[in-house]
Amino acid sequence: MAKRDYYEVLGVSKQASADEIKKAFRKMARQYHPDANPDKKDAEEKFKEIAEAYEVLSDTEKRANYDRFGHAANNGQGFGGFEGGSGGFGDFGGLGDIFDMFFGGGGRNRRGPEKGADLRLDMEISFEEAAFGLEKDIKVPRNEECGTCGGSGAAPGTKVQPCSACNGSGQVQYAQNTPFGRVVQSRTCDRCRGAGKIIEKPCPTCHGAGQVRKNRSIHVKIPAGVDSGTRLRVTGEGESGLRGGPRGDLYVYIYVKAHRFFRRDGNDVVVEIPMSFSQAALGDEIEVDTLDGKARVKVPEGTQSGTVFRLRGKGIPDLHGHGRGDQHVRVKVVTPTKLTERQKELMQEFAKLGKESHTPGEKGFFEKVKGAFMG
Repeated sequence: MAKRDYYEVLGVSKQASADEIKKAFRKMARQYHPDANPDKKDAEEKFKEIAEAYEVLSDTEKRANYDRFGHAANNGQGFGGFEGGSGGFGDFGGLGDIFDMFFGGGGRNRRGPEKGADLRLDMEISFEEAAFGLEKDIKVPRNEECGTCGGSGAAPGTKVQPCSACNGSGQVQYAQNTPFGRVVQSRTCDRCRGAGKIIEKPCPTCHGAGQVRKNRSIHVKIPAGVDSGTRLRVTGEGESGLRGGPRGDLYVYIYVKAHRFFRRDGNDVVVEIPMSFSQAALGDEIEVDTLDGKARVKVPEGTQSGTVFRLRGKGIPDLHGHGRGDQHVRVKVVTPTKLTERQKELMQEFAKLGKESHTPGEKGFFEKVKGAFMG
C-alpha cells in the first residue's frame, strides 16, 4: 500500500509552520493513541503513521529532503523508523514529555514511605512576649494513630490482607507495544485503590483509615526578639506520614499585637511623651515607661518639640542574641487649650517681654510661669 503524503496525514498545508505541525501532531496523537482506542484495531497503525509523519516534518533537514524527493528521499524505506533512536522528535520536548502526555507520567512507583504533611498555626502574642519570649502549650488538631486498631485500619481481632491483584504493591503493570518500542506502564490498582492491602472488616473507630483526628498539646518555645511574620519550625509535629514515613513539621507564624504606646523600629522601641510648655522651657526630670519598668529622663531647659532622648539597652533583645536595642523617647510639647486668668496674664507678660530687646525679664519670671502652669 502506498504511503500517504505526510502533510495529508497531519492535516496541514505544505506551508505550515513548525508550530502548526507540532499542534496538529499533538491533537491527532491524543485522538489515535492505542490507549485511548482499545477497541479499534487500526488505531495503532494510524498512530504509527502520524508519528512517522511528524518525525520527518519536525526535522528541518528531513522535511527539506521530503519536499524535494517525497518518500523516495530514503530509498523508499522511510526516515529512520521509531526504534527509540535519539532523533525523530525535534523540538517536541523529548521522549519524557511524550510519555507524560500519553501515559500521565506512569511507571513511577509512589508506594514507598512518604513524609506527612506540614501544619501551620498562627499565634498572636503581646508586645512584651515578643520582646522577652515565652513558652506555652498549644493545641494543634492533627491526625493521630488510631488507638483501637494501632493504625492498621482493621477491626480488632482481624488482619489486613495483601491485595491479591497487585501483590501488595498498590500498582499493576501493563505491557504494550507502541511506535517507541515495548512500554511497561504502572497504574494504580483498581481493587485496593493503591493501598496495597485489603481490609475485610474496617476498624469501627477510624473506619479503616488507621488514623483519627485529635487535638494534640505541643510545647512551643518562642525566643526573645520575634516580630510579626517570624516563622518558627517545630520538627516532627505535623501530620503523620504514610506507609511508615516520618511526620511532617509544624510551622508557627507569629503575629504581635500593637502596644498602646510603644512602637517597634527594628530592635529599638520608640515612645512619645507629652510635655507642657513650661517643662520644655524650664527643663524637668520626667518618668517614662520602658519594657523593664519605670525610668527617669532629664529634660534640659529650652527643649524643642520633637527632640529625642535615647535610653541605651532598653529596647528589644536581638533574636540572634546580639544584645538589645535602645528606647527612643520623643518629646511632644503640648499647647494648652484652656488657660486661667492668671495663666493668661503671665503669658501676656511673657509675650510683651519677647517683643522688647534682649533685656532679661524680671527675676523669677520663669519660676512664676512654671508655678502657674504646673500648679
